[in-house]
Amino acid sequence: MARERRIVRVRGDDGYTMVELVVVIAILMSVVTALTALFVSGAKAEVELNRRFEAQQAARVAVDRLRREVHCASGVTVSSAASITVTLPAHCPSAGGAVANVVYEAELVAAGRYRLRRAGVTIADYLTSGDVFSYVAPSSASLGKLHLDVPVNVNPADGWKTWRLETDVVLRNTTRS
Repeated sequence: MARERRIVRVRGDDGYTMVELVVVIAILMSVVTALTALFVSGAKAEVELNRRFEAQQAARVAVDRLRREVHCASGVTVSSAASITVTLPAHCPSAGGAVANVVYEAELVAAGRYRLRRAGVTIADYLTSGDVFSYVAPSSASLGKLHLDVPVNVNPADGWKTWRLETDVVLRNTTRS
């Protein structure tokens, strides 16, 4: 009878078997692994999105600065599709009170990656082409016009993510021929 009581008491004890614990741990690990993968993927996407946004914002600021200087400029000399020299009269705010020549150039950094520089200082990065500038000289019908084409992509291997900023800037201080 004492033996039967011990058997009944052992069978009546609440608890989990080793197999049940291993199954629960396996399920928990698969859920935690899936959640971790989801968070890592989200973090990587956020970092890439921030890099793309910063590169696009830098291009916008660079083009805005270039536009202000070209509007004030008395002339633009195009050395190539990757380099121009802007002649700023003394009255332009960024000229510093004297006639100034400012060089803008698209410089090759790596294969398929360029950066836009103003007087040797980088103002935009992650350009996918060095052919940024094209100039139409003043004529009897129009003032001089500088065309800007700024394609930006932080990962050129993903061509579909290229963001392009194109604009025409009129040289207000040029004269019609």
